[in-house]
Amino acid sequence: MSSQKIYQHKKQFGQHFLLDASAIQKTSLALSEVWPTGAIWEVGPGDGALTSALLELKRELYVSEIDRDLQERLTRTFAGKSIHWMFGDFLQQSPPTENQLALVGNFPYNISTEIVFKLLNHREQFPVMVGMFQKEVAQRICAKHGSKTYGITSVLTQAFYQTELLFTLPPEAFDPAPKVDSAVIRLLRRPEEDVANLPLDQFRILVKTAFNQRRKTLKNALAGLPLALNSMPPAFLSLRAEQLSVNQFMDAARAMTP
Repeated sequence: MSSQKIYQHKKQFGQHFLLDASAIQKTSLALSEVWPTGAIWEVGPGDGALTSALLELKRELYVSEIDRDLQERLTRTFAGKSIHWMFGDFLQQSPPTENQLALVGNFPYNISTEIVFKLLNHREQFPVMVGMFQKEVAQRICAKHGSKTYGITSVLTQAFYQTELLFTLPPEAFDPAPKVDSAVIRLLRRPEEDVANLPLDQFRILVKTAFNQRRKTLKNALAGLPLALNSMPPAFLSLRAEQLSVNQFMDAARAMTP
């Protein structure tokens, strides 16, 4: 019997290690085909299965891990490998370089939405993201207007990134098996001209206010934002938030600028 310590997964870190070798290779390929040469930042390496695949791409590789027990295992497993370890809480870490980075990982599901919003806050450094999410979260990020899953996260993400749901995985592809299905998505940063002259603060306020009362028409949902009401095309006011496309929200926010 092996004397190696059996790892006890920690619920507080949302740990579900990916076992499916095909999914690991597909995730690595989904990254490399749109990001052929640049540096990579992996979040939540778990037992290092995806890390091994990323090392084969022969890039500058940064890896964030918060779990101290995993830190010890990872440094032993990858001893001598060219990896920049960033032990600590990813949400509290600054980008490790001023160069462009691709963000990738089997993201801990309990902080996956926060990871997306951190990506948006540092989007000037992140042209690409490929990540594993709970399926429902992945669908929400990629949802198109008119669908029930289309909401705040959909609009704020798609204003800056093209989104694509690549493939889904059942619970048994992980250890321990989560109680939900999972999905890998890819985000590609939109051209700068797409977001030119977008007033970010007003855009966020408009989107959040519109969806906070998503069953109401925009005329009623935006009653507390007179500038938005006065700037909104009259044809939009009889619609609900889920009926406006991302670009229509962006145009409405631009029209709010005095």
